[in-house]
Amino acid sequence: MIQPAEHIKAVSEYYFSIKLAEVAKLNAEGKNVINLGIGSPDQPPSRETIDVLCENAHRADAHGYQPYTGVPELRRAFVNWYKRIYNVELTTDEFLPLIGSKEGILHISMAFLNVGDGVLVPNPGYPTYTSVSNLLCANVIPYDLLENNNWQPNFDALERMDLSNVKLMWVNYPNMPTGANASQELFEKLVAFGKKHQIVICHDNPYSFILNDNPISILSVDGAKDICIELNSFSKSHNMPGWRMGLLASNAEFVKWVLRAKSNIDSGQFKPMQLAAIAALNNAPEWHAEMNKLYTERRKWAEKIMDLLGCEYDKKQVGMFVWAKLPDDAPDSKTFIDNILYNAYVFITPGAIFGSNGNRYIRISLCASVEKLEEAYNRCTRLKNNKLE
Repeated sequence: MIQPAEHIKAVSEYYFSIKLAEVAKLNAEGKNVINLGIGSPDQPPSRETIDVLCENAHRADAHGYQPYTGVPELRRAFVNWYKRIYNVELTTDEFLPLIGSKEGILHISMAFLNVGDGVLVPNPGYPTYTSVSNLLCANVIPYDLLENNNWQPNFDALERMDLSNVKLMWVNYPNMPTGANASQELFEKLVAFGKKHQIVICHDNPYSFILNDNPISILSVDGAKDICIELNSFSKSHNMPGWRMGLLASNAEFVKWVLRAKSNIDSGQFKPMQLAAIAALNNAPEWHAEMNKLYTERRKWAEKIMDLLGCEYDKKQVGMFVWAKLPDDAPDSKTFIDNILYNAYVFITPGAIFGSNGNRYIRISLCASVEKLEEAYNRCTRLKNNKLE
């Protein structure tokens, strides 16, 4: 019988792909599930962003193939944005536009990993770091992120590992799923660790604008560019998840290596979307402030739901989720959320999908209206009062 490749057998269908099919089935049965699972902003991009897209989409000369490195105007906009937001000075050949940062995870891995090379992956962490590494037949080496260490790497524990064949380390701050914030001290330690062991530090940075007063880039550390690659995304920060716009920033040599992989897979991005991305990068601070005001109101209701469920959480966490620890007497996170899904028709993300260290945690997305969050709270209240299990 025909079989898939071994590396396909090593990965599963993405959790949300499977779970959203369950949600769709419940909705087809008339259950009207409230989805608090996925971080997909429900608000549109800025009016200026949409106007630039529409205006340029009408141009007869806007529909051809574009440079694999993006149009020059976009790369210049990246330079200005990193200087203005992160106080990081880069050049246009140190950026590469991406079809979302998820694509960048694949292309970076293709550019640096040979079969069997080691990859340090956070536990808990974004599942794609592991699945892409498995697709490329790399050796996934989890490293612990624990609540009692503020969800930061334990560098003493890392130093005790066999790092002889490790090529990449994935990090992500502000952290997803935990909401732990970045710090300059943490980034300095990561850069020093990468240089000491000649490990490329790959920093995934899509959440630095959301409920966070101090956006920072790992590339702000002296010498970081020599050993670090940073991914950024328009999906969360600019309400553009379906646009699939992101970027990679690093030294020019690393960018060239990633481009070798990328240029053999896609054919560039629609020019009007690139020009619209420039408009998004130039959003007024007031636009982002308004988004954060919205998320602040939603967060209050997400916390009320967590309180109702008896969960504990850190009020200092940032980003577009609330991450919380289950009560001691609760079942594992998947069983816990399935009870809520099938009895209250509210979908919450189980922390177990992010790794074993997330098994006693759940996550609520802030990408639902206050009205939906309030209704979710009311449904969970009824579930609790009925003591359904």
